[in-house]
Amino acid sequence: MRIAVIGPGAVGGAVAAWLAQNPALTVEVCARTAFDRLEVETPGGPLVANPRVLTAPDQASPVDWALITTKTYDAAATGAWLAALVGPATRVAVLQNGVEHVERFTPYIDPARITPAVVDIPAERAAPGRIRQRRDGTILVPEGAAGDAFVALFAHTPIAVSTTADFRTAAWKKLALNCAGAVNALTLKPAGIARREPIADIMRALVGECVAVGRAQGADLPDDLPETVVAGYRASPTDGVNSLHADRAAGRPMELDARNGVIVRLGARHGIATPVNTMVVALLEAATS
Repeated sequence: MRIAVIGPGAVGGAVAAWLAQNPALTVEVCARTAFDRLEVETPGGPLVANPRVLTAPDQASPVDWALITTKTYDAAATGAWLAALVGPATRVAVLQNGVEHVERFTPYIDPARITPAVVDIPAERAAPGRIRQRRDGTILVPEGAAGDAFVALFAHTPIAVSTTADFRTAAWKKLALNCAGAVNALTLKPAGIARREPIADIMRALVGECVAVGRAQGADLPDDLPETVVAGYRASPTDGVNSLHADRAAGRPMELDARNGVIVRLGARHGIATPVNTMVVALLEAATS
């Protein structure tokens, strides 16, 4: 079986390296920059893989699975890869942040082919092909034939991959965690800042708006989710840095729309006010313009 991983960054590189450990899977990665091999520092020790590295869509051909692990704002560039990788029987999994996995790629492929995935694999890329994976992590996909087939791909790995009957709720719960992280990107302070009560209050407000909009979208979100998110940040290592914070600190584009802007956009659609997320988006856009 042939698998292409589009975007071998932190998560994509770790996923590709693990999949490549199964000799029944032929793994290739679609990258901007060529590299010699994948080296991943995992909780269980070093992992090395030698997938074929493609640097242009004209080098690609249809595969059995295309796994999208690019940043959410790279949809157009990813679409060019999909045009080359997707054949009559290709399945596509979107391993990205946010709650618009399917909508993001509908302009490029039939949405019926898409399996959205909620990913929690903490990892950082030190250089092309060089990754540190901090824990084994989890991936959630919707129930169904495609979801079951996706789970089977990872049977040989320590990553906990499973299906859920309520993917919408799972995606919005992840968004609740991510939207609070905008505070870290805004202040350029790591997770420990959540131990300051005024900062925790801002995080609660961000998540509260996420809960209201998520419920309007059909997600089953508990009343105590804001407190749960804050507790999670407070339990994290005080020097922990989320990807939005890391991207801003490094001067890279941020997934701001997928993590906070979407709450503002969908809130407006439902007539739900989202003043705190609106403010955070405006401030981060101004700070990086």
